[in-house]
Amino acid sequence: MDFVDPVLQLQDSINRRTFLKRGSGLGLAALFTMLGGDVFASLDTRQKMQRVGGRSDLPHFAPKAKRVIYLHQSGAPSQMDLFDPKPDLEKFRGQELPDSIRNGQRLTGMTSGQKKFPVAPTIFKFAPHGQSGLVVSELLPHLAEVIDECCFIHSMNTEAINHDPAITFLQTGSQLAGRPSMGAWLSYGLGTQNKDLPAFVVLTSIGHGNTNDQPLYDRLWGSGFLPTEHQGVKFRNTGDPVLYISDPDGIDRGTRRDMLTEIADLNRIKLHSAKDPEISTRISQYELAFRMQASVPELTDISKEPSSILEMYGPHVKTPGTYAYNCLLARRLSERGVRFVQLYHRGWDQHGDLPNQIRRQCDDTDQPSAALVKDLKQRGLLDDTLVVWGGEFGRTVYSQGNLSMTDYGRDHHPRCFTIWMAGAGIKKGVSYGKTDDYSYNIVENPVSVHDLHATILNLLGIDHKKLTYRYQGRDFRLTDVSGELVHAVMA
Repeated sequence: MDFVDPVLQLQDSINRRTFLKRGSGLGLAALFTMLGGDVFASLDTRQKMQRVGGRSDLPHFAPKAKRVIYLHQSGAPSQMDLFDPKPDLEKFRGQELPDSIRNGQRLTGMTSGQKKFPVAPTIFKFAPHGQSGLVVSELLPHLAEVIDECCFIHSMNTEAINHDPAITFLQTGSQLAGRPSMGAWLSYGLGTQNKDLPAFVVLTSIGHGNTNDQPLYDRLWGSGFLPTEHQGVKFRNTGDPVLYISDPDGIDRGTRRDMLTEIADLNRIKLHSAKDPEISTRISQYELAFRMQASVPELTDISKEPSSILEMYGPHVKTPGTYAYNCLLARRLSERGVRFVQLYHRGWDQHGDLPNQIRRQCDDTDQPSAALVKDLKQRGLLDDTLVVWGGEFGRTVYSQGNLSMTDYGRDHHPRCFTIWMAGAGIKKGVSYGKTDDYSYNIVENPVSVHDLHATILNLLGIDHKKLTYRYQGRDFRLTDVSGELVHAVMA
């Protein structure tokens, strides 16, 4: 059998493509047929919403949700100042937290040196709202308007007491870095509904609460041991939303297409010899980046949004990088078929000056969060979109530092915290779980992080025990070896 030099073969292929492109009006059509489709053509909505990628055995059963918007409140919102009122605590103001309540709980380095742990009741008022009569703080007047769409879980608990392991645990199912994030699992399992956009997009912002809040690391939306094509694509807050999405000066669309095609051919030669699956990922990501050059500018251009929609999201919606802008962008991503949109909003780590900080933080987040629910509902998207709002743990009932009638701080508290969910497959206007009179321990229906993950996957049509990936001789999954469905919150 004669030897064929792969480099010469590649050059011959390139020459033939160049001839087709330049030699006749049919050249472009021929080239695109070789590439498997017209990459320049604008796909209609129905074509864009066809599933691309994912495992052939998923979903395991009919899903109630097609996509997820996860509004992660980094730093940990205080549940007793927002969602879990304990009015009887006022009579215990300034008194030592009973040992029978704290029950030997480990302390963080911030309060381990305190000699006293005085009870700090919230200074904010609570009231029932909507037909459901669910109760929320005066800090959340806009959430109160959509309260009947929400399901509150007051009995969330976690294993970690510090931010980094707690956020890592909530996003990946493990306190140790290196596991795939929830969005990566969904990209791997279900693929995308729009081949021109990633399956998993990440948006970040920082509020006016604690402006020196904990940093966020890119590994939180990483793919771990899954192929890297499943990691989250982070949209930047300034300049181009995605790095290198704009062509350099002197490079037009056709030239870029030629370059990528020839690079892909070189990569396929290397893939054939090296058998490294990451080379295949690189080829597919180059192609996605090329398509995003057309799809992302349209996606991020909110100038055509009606003024009524912009007003609904609040005064900061036109400023890229704000929570309001990101909430609107999350809706635009979701309606275009992005499977998992993850918002990270920093500023909730309020160890001191909590009353002032939490007011500012709620000013940033309350109106846009409620607007997102309203916007999804009026477009018919809430029926198949799951919205999740919450932090990585809660805050302590005792004050960190000095306590006064107008000022206090709160330390980290993993034993109980509150999240809310709305949308596809979730019961409306209900609360689940209960804490003790100090909002310190769970007394009814505890929900673990693994339980939450199992429930989210179930709503997407996935049996969490069957979504696995073999790595280093073991089958891994998002829920590790735990996780029970929280049937009581599922419609």
